[in-house]
Amino acid sequence: MRHFLIVGILVVVAAILTYVGLDSANLMPVAASAQAVPIDEMWNLELIFMSFFFALIVVPLAYSLIAFRRKKGDTSDAEHMEGNTKLEIAWTVLPLFIVIAFAYVGAVNLAETRRVDPDAIIVKVTGIQWSWKFEYPPYGVVSDELHLPVDKQVLLQMTSTDVIHSFWVPEFRVKQDLVPGRITELRITPTLEGDYKVRCAELCGTSHAFMEKPVVISSQGDFDEWMAEQVKLAEQAAATPGGRGQALVAANGCAACHSINGAQGIGPTWSGLFGHEVLLTDGTPVSADEAYIAESIKAPQAKIVAGFEGQLMPSYGFTDEQIADVVAYIKTLR
Repeated sequence: MRHFLIVGILVVVAAILTYVGLDSANLMPVAASAQAVPIDEMWNLELIFMSFFFALIVVPLAYSLIAFRRKKGDTSDAEHMEGNTKLEIAWTVLPLFIVIAFAYVGAVNLAETRRVDPDAIIVKVTGIQWSWKFEYPPYGVVSDELHLPVDKQVLLQMTSTDVIHSFWVPEFRVKQDLVPGRITELRITPTLEGDYKVRCAELCGTSHAFMEKPVVISSQGDFDEWMAEQVKLAEQAAATPGGRGQALVAANGCAACHSINGAQGIGPTWSGLFGHEVLLTDGTPVSADEAYIAESIKAPQAKIVAGFEGQLMPSYGFTDEQIADVVAYIKTLR
């Protein structure tokens, strides 16, 4: 009985110390959404149980190694013991009830994270290798940054143009896959103003690790001010071919592969491209004029720039007018 009492006390102490240690390690990032609250509550409950079961396994094992070790010179046989049916039933039934209880709590929390607000803002999200596009249908605005007002639920309607991606902002806790040809939904209610990042949580290709964009949570007033500025910029851009081309490039995630500042990327940089000589993989030099750029958009694999043999650019199916707009935009990047 003495051993059971000692082990019981040690288990409680070890469980408390383990939980305090894990909790103080700040394993989770700051919670910045209403959906994070029930998730963090469940995580905390799981942490308590994990600490207890860790102590329940490790403490008796360590205590037995010390208290019941064979004494030096003792060659006698150990006491023969049969199985304990009651104990075996207990450690089968009790965990079953615990699992069922956690399943219930998980279902309740899932329902809470998916609670519908009829006044939610709708934002369309498109995943592109390897970038993000955010559309605000009521405003006609397209951005590569996700701006949201605080304390207002947003319904993200998401899809992908190529492979499976996964929308994930760690501070929001929830995440959702983006599947080509389908619309998946995710509801988020930001509760903490600040700057965050959306990341792809599904391995999606060579630049998966760099598929991230800013997420800005601001007050309603700041959001309205930003949106008004974006609407104005969109109207101005639509008035010129170069502006329309820039909007088209942003909407299709071209910057994920082509830089506009001369930096090396997955594809050739567009900075200073127009009018300059380009060396192809077969050693042939060509002039980057309007015809060459248009051909490279229509048939990306027709002429490969030296050094980019291993890259495969998709064909976006742009119209001739859209291609002319993109060319006009590239001509401005000097």
